[in-house]
Amino acid sequence: MSATDTLDPAAPVTTVKAYLRPIDGTGLAAFAAKGKANPASRGTNKVHTVMEGQYRSLSYVGQHKPVVVDEPLHLFGEDTAPAPGEIVLSGLGGCLAVGITAVATWKGVKLSKLEVFMEGDIGNPAAWGAGGALEKTPPEMGFQAIRVKVLVEGDASREVLDEIVQHANFYSPVANTMRNPIPFTIGLVDA
Repeated sequence: MSATDTLDPAAPVTTVKAYLRPIDGTGLAAFAAKGKANPASRGTNKVHTVMEGQYRSLSYVGQHKPVVVDEPLHLFGEDTAPAPGEIVLSGLGGCLAVGITAVATWKGVKLSKLEVFMEGDIGNPAAWGAGGALEKTPPEMGFQAIRVKVLVEGDASREVLDEIVQHANFYSPVANTMRNPIPFTIGLVDA
């Protein structure tokens, strides 16, 4: 195009949109059919956490690099990695993102952007049970409120995208773990 050429203002404008890398829709449908055929099926996640010192720990998950956890300086850690509560929120964000992607795929919606922003109000006046506020009960400890906002774009209306987000939230294993009480046991490893 030379300096004397001009664009035709009446010519149609083409917008190119890049979509996120898709998941295997056929595999998703087979996985869904398997769950429908056996709704009581369960998997087990396993993690092995090893304390390095101070509050820094390494959590090993399968063959992956360890997930490093620490506490910030004001909580006597070295601030070398996210705090445990931040790791919990990252698990929530990852689970919601997986669910939104799966539901969008199921509904035939291609996503071009997906970001999940989370905030959780958490306090530790009991100092992890090390002599802090002693009259605390389990419901008073841990996250007291969690707020999630989703930025999602794709080849669907805002209303359809919101339906996808709400549907994924309803079925999110991590969100439901955080919302609902579950059986929880802890004990020493057998000698």
